[in-house]
Amino acid sequence: MVVDRDMSVLRFLDEEFRKYGMTFEHKVLGESQIATIEPENVKTVLATKFSDFSISLRQKAFYPLLGDGIINADGELWSHSRAPLRPQFSREQVADIKSLREHVNHLIAALPKDKTAFDIQELFFRLTLDSATEFLFGESTNSLSPNSSPASGPLAACGGERGFADAFPLSLGYFIYRARAQDFILYYVDRVLDAKSNPKHQNPNENKRYVFLEALAEETRDRKILRDQLLNILLASRDTTASLLTSSFYYLPEAGSRLRQEIIEVFPIEEKDSITLEKLREVKYIRYFLNEVMRLLPPVSLNGRIAVKDTTLPTGGGPDHKSPILVKKGMRIIWPVWHMHRRTDVWGTDAHEFRPERWEEGVKKGWNYLPFNGGPRTCLGQQYALAESSYVLVRLLQQFDILENVQPEITLPRYKAYLVLSHKDGVQVRLWSSSFSRSLRE
Repeated sequence: MVVDRDMSVLRFLDEEFRKYGMTFEHKVLGESQIATIEPENVKTVLATKFSDFSISLRQKAFYPLLGDGIINADGELWSHSRAPLRPQFSREQVADIKSLREHVNHLIAALPKDKTAFDIQELFFRLTLDSATEFLFGESTNSLSPNSSPASGPLAACGGERGFADAFPLSLGYFIYRARAQDFILYYVDRVLDAKSNPKHQNPNENKRYVFLEALAEETRDRKILRDQLLNILLASRDTTASLLTSSFYYLPEAGSRLRQEIIEVFPIEEKDSITLEKLREVKYIRYFLNEVMRLLPPVSLNGRIAVKDTTLPTGGGPDHKSPILVKKGMRIIWPVWHMHRRTDVWGTDAHEFRPERWEEGVKKGWNYLPFNGGPRTCLGQQYALAESSYVLVRLLQQFDILENVQPEITLPRYKAYLVLSHKDGVQVRLWSSSFSRSLRE
């Protein structure tokens, strides 16, 4: 996981890979560490020898905020945390994207109508907060809704609309601010515990679909356990999807014309209510586009493990860099996905360029492409993230046919990297329709 506010670690690793090849050992604060971007080595750590490695370094770093939740858990605790999440991300749950419609309506209504530039990143983080809380907890924050009241509901528990929106990213970098984020989560915890204790308070219309929080509350009434699990899964669901959507609009001007054309062929402008997961899959260029966004700007750009026993990696050692490598117990292995996705020997000489067509040409995805991790800890929510991102792209490109990226004139975009990558300067855009005027109301 990345915890590097200025991306200095990734810049340093870029120089080291150029000097020493695809796998090298170096010292960090006096301790040996192996950095690798060899797919076979990463496969070994994440899958083949999964039990030989632990996330213990992450546990120590993030325990004050994330506690014992799924992102921060290992071994039996991790397995137990993962089990109730599987039904939440079943095909049936992910395919039911009707709940996204209202939240995207609120997003569209919040967009400037006069061609003024705005930061779409902030709106995407609010959108994914609204959708993730409804999907996982059974009640949305509705931070984008014009009818939401700052005096009540989950946002009021942490200081109003900006309270959680500010506290959560700050919590990831400065844990002294974690109390607001945890208060926000405890609103949902106490709500479900109250419903379980007082049947009269239960809504007869609830429980028509699987809700992770409600299922978890059947197993435990411990507020800390529930709080920790909810914070973890909200981070995984909300921030990664917001990162993907924001980066999509950073790159959209380069592929927007073809993407919009193919979207309109399947989803005519007047048919915004006909969007289903099955029909989204008909627009193959959406997947090519999102694949390329995640290749160049993977939401989680750096990952790592610590060996819990003496073990080996299959390649990178010896004079020819092809021999196995001994990994002593306690040694850390890191793999920057950022660099794996930019290997010119894998992706071609244009590896640093944004070109969705490479996926149309038959690029093979394997252990060289890991936007959602791999092995037993593969992200459970990857299909939900792709479905939500695809739906948002369709709705906005139905609504608007002109997109301008109006970023400041800087040589390269700057990124913030806490747990999840985001754009340090936001993504400044203008959106409008040039040839028609449509009501934004339902």
